[in-house]
Amino acid sequence: MRRLGQHFLSDPKILERIVDALDCSSGETVIEIGPGQGGLTRELLARGVQVIAIEKDRALAEQLRYRLSGTGYQVVQGDALELDWHELFARYQIPDSRQRPKIIGNIPYYITSPLLEKALTPPLPERVVFLVQAEVADRLAAPPGTKTYGALSVGVQAVCRVENLFRIAPGAFQPPPKVRSAVVRLTPLAEPLIEPEEVAPFRKFVTACFSRRRKQLKNAVPGVTEPMLREHGFDPKARPETLPPAAFVRLWRWASWF
Repeated sequence: MRRLGQHFLSDPKILERIVDALDCSSGETVIEIGPGQGGLTRELLARGVQVIAIEKDRALAEQLRYRLSGTGYQVVQGDALELDWHELFARYQIPDSRQRPKIIGNIPYYITSPLLEKALTPPLPERVVFLVQAEVADRLAAPPGTKTYGALSVGVQAVCRVENLFRIAPGAFQPPPKVRSAVVRLTPLAEPLIEPEEVAPFRKFVTACFSRRRKQLKNAVPGVTEPMLREHGFDPKARPETLPPAAFVRLWRWASWF
């Protein structure tokens, strides 16, 4: 039965590929969002990975505790959007480990955006592998100038390398979703384009620019004029969707003075 928007995946070959994408070693601690019936969890445990599983559905959480009881596994029943992942990681990880968390999940598609935002809230994890709607994966990885490039693309690419790894057909799930799915991997950049304290205002600025997507920069960026844009190396007639993330960062830092 589908619970809380989840579509459960049990194909062992696909589960192996998803865990492979996380690139974790025996003894590492991983946070799993929405373990559901435990398909990904079992694959992680089979590789000697310590798992902190956050499951909102009380009945599923109890079933997981019963079926997968033992060392190296913690089930936390609660809302992943409300819980402090870093606090859980610090509480349950291997003592004296200095690793940053790796995060994995077959996440409910209706809360994909807030889960992505939470996963990428500083301090950033070492790696994130999420199973998402294929359309979202396309938007995350979209290059400038394409139809799917937007505020989500810029906001995530400013801090992460995005890889749209592979798609999964609806028939691989129970129950089958009405959309195609994809596995996306997010790896924080060694030198992100923005600082942690800049993340929220930068995303707000980019979202505002893309709310005027078909406008030219001279009309999309509040408080600036054509001569000012030209003076700082921007084409006033360019549209927001043509700017790469680095150019957006430069535009935001300059425009924020006005």
